[in-house]
Amino acid sequence: MTSPAVPAVPTSRTELRAALDEPLPLDQVNLADLDHFADGITPWRMFHTLRHEDPVHWQPEEAPNSGFWAVTRHADIARVDRDAETFTSTRFVNLEEVDDDQIKKRASILEMDGVRHRALRSVIQRQFGASVINSYGDFLRGLTARTLDAALAKGTFDFVADVSADFPINVLARLLDVPPEDNQQLIDWGNRIIGNTDPDYADVLLHSEESEKYRDLPFRSPASVEVFEYGRELARQRRGKDGTDLVSKLVNTTPRDGVPLSAQDFDNYFLLLVVAGNETTRHTISHSILALLQHPEQLAKLQDDPSLIPAAVEEFLRWASPVYHFRRTATRDVELGGKQVKEGDKVVMWFASGNRDEEVFGNPYDFDVTRTDNDHVTFGKGSPHLCLGNLLARTEIRIMFEELIPRIADIKLVGDVPRVRSNFVNGIKKLPVEVTLV
Repeated sequence: MTSPAVPAVPTSRTELRAALDEPLPLDQVNLADLDHFADGITPWRMFHTLRHEDPVHWQPEEAPNSGFWAVTRHADIARVDRDAETFTSTRFVNLEEVDDDQIKKRASILEMDGVRHRALRSVIQRQFGASVINSYGDFLRGLTARTLDAALAKGTFDFVADVSADFPINVLARLLDVPPEDNQQLIDWGNRIIGNTDPDYADVLLHSEESEKYRDLPFRSPASVEVFEYGRELARQRRGKDGTDLVSKLVNTTPRDGVPLSAQDFDNYFLLLVVAGNETTRHTISHSILALLQHPEQLAKLQDDPSLIPAAVEEFLRWASPVYHFRRTATRDVELGGKQVKEGDKVVMWFASGNRDEEVFGNPYDFDVTRTDNDHVTFGKGSPHLCLGNLLARTEIRIMFEELIPRIADIKLVGDVPRVRSNFVNGIKKLPVEVTLV
């Protein structure tokens, strides 16, 4: 199966702003319709309408799902994200509604709260701390140079395949201590699992009848079985040894609550690392280079003054919003944004919308690499579930652009930019470019 053709992404600032200046009428907003997320424009039109007309909006869904509250303002998103007692992750964090048996089999640290969540998070938390990440500088620059040397030598290439996907997966391979020849397999697994609503990626589409066979697997994806088998073999090899890679830490560390990881805990933790270890950074890099293509005056600022790049990374993250949403579930009846949320209702934080909130960001539809006080919610906001790898992602993105921008005299888009068919991951599948070197 192939995805329906999608129009080219607007390549000029005028075209982009013209589209965004036309909010979608409220009665046409449907955040559950995946086709609304194919053009890279309609989602922002929907979010704009909701923030201004119905910021806590009841969104119906087709059966078997039962609908959800769409939370689209920055302040409300932060309130939900910070209050794990009222808005729990334990009923799962995507839109799929799962029963207690599925939760027992599929829960990762994303779907835990409280003591157990903190204990499992702490197993590898130090590996993502500042002292460790800062020690990776030379290693990351070496990887970046290798990726860019190979891509830029072609002149014309797919930026996603040759740069955005290649670089972070090499970093992940190093953290897992697996051979580089496994990189493409790791990328493919991530695509097949996270892209479970895109016919170009999914083995079995999430909402198909066939997916019921895989209901007990993460994301209902048969690729999860392959990831489990791969991780289990790594665990078998490293159990009882003194390695410092993430797999060794998982199999040889007892969490601080004293409860060892079960085999199932390991499976789900490892799968999360494989998927999350690549997606956010990959899509942020892709969206960022596309934004620089669409806003050449911003690229010129970075070329003229590379010292702007570290702060620009925060604008890259705000602009990209690589994950559209995460879900919580209300544990009690509660008022939110003037609406009465009932116990058991799904409450969905649309981080991408929060990153365009006019109450927080001046001129939010301007891509501005000199923006300051960039209080984006790309990694969450004050949450116990704040993205564990946020510092690594920031470091990877910074080094990528510090190495890339001085090398290029010009970069042009030379084809269409198809999007992942998803209202969860804001992904770009291909980004064909032509580069002229300095």
